[in-house]
Amino acid sequence: MANVALLQGKKVLVTGAARGLGRDFAQAIAEAGAQVVMADILDDLVQKEAAELQQLGLKVDAVRIDLADAVSIQQAVEQAAESLGGIDGLVNCAALATNVGGKSLMDYDADLWDRVMNINVKGTWLVTKACVPYLKQADAGKVINVASDTALWGAPNLMAYVASKGALVAMTRSMARELGQFNICINTLSPGLTLVEATEYVPQERHDLYVNGRAIQRQQLPQDLNGTALYLLSDLSSFVTGQNIPVNGGFVFN
Repeated sequence: MANVALLQGKKVLVTGAARGLGRDFAQAIAEAGAQVVMADILDDLVQKEAAELQQLGLKVDAVRIDLADAVSIQQAVEQAAESLGGIDGLVNCAALATNVGGKSLMDYDADLWDRVMNINVKGTWLVTKACVPYLKQADAGKVINVASDTALWGAPNLMAYVASKGALVAMTRSMARELGQFNICINTLSPGLTLVEATEYVPQERHDLYVNGRAIQRQQLPQDLNGTALYLLSDLSSFVTGQNIPVNGGFVFN
């Protein structure tokens, strides 16, 4: 269990929280003392996961969000802020990752490219934009944009996803320049290939490539990212902004 004092009193929205990394982030953040709203397009599942965490005595709630719909995003953020009594932390984890790989640049079609960019980049921007008024009120807001280390080494046959995650890194740096005046810190967390539902489609040879290429040669688990996420949401990182932090066991260095 995380240090229960680290995020005591914090109010955090986590997108993509029905499963995978987002689900694990939500639990770790709540265990560190924060109130958490879990947001996902999979409404039934995110409500179920929130109920399970509530049974553990954690302060969590859930809302539906669709990153492809600006109205849904605004409504979800407003609902989260009402439930939490404000927002001082945001984890943008929701993304389209499943079934976007295995295609060469010649095989990608424009519709899939647009869908990935619309959700992974535009959606993340819109969620952050909707949260900024609340983050300003907090006077010490924290944002984590979850990217991917694929943007650092250029994973092949995954072009739209890689491009979208590279865009998040660049967008985060621009946001940091604008939001710093409000004492809002925004950083990118870039995981390596992690064992979650969204990576089940990844061929075994890609998993082997990661394990063998890491300084720490093992599979990456969701909990390997929690410490960095908690740090970036806590007061310990109050002078850290605009950074991209890879957490991948040393597969690629920033």
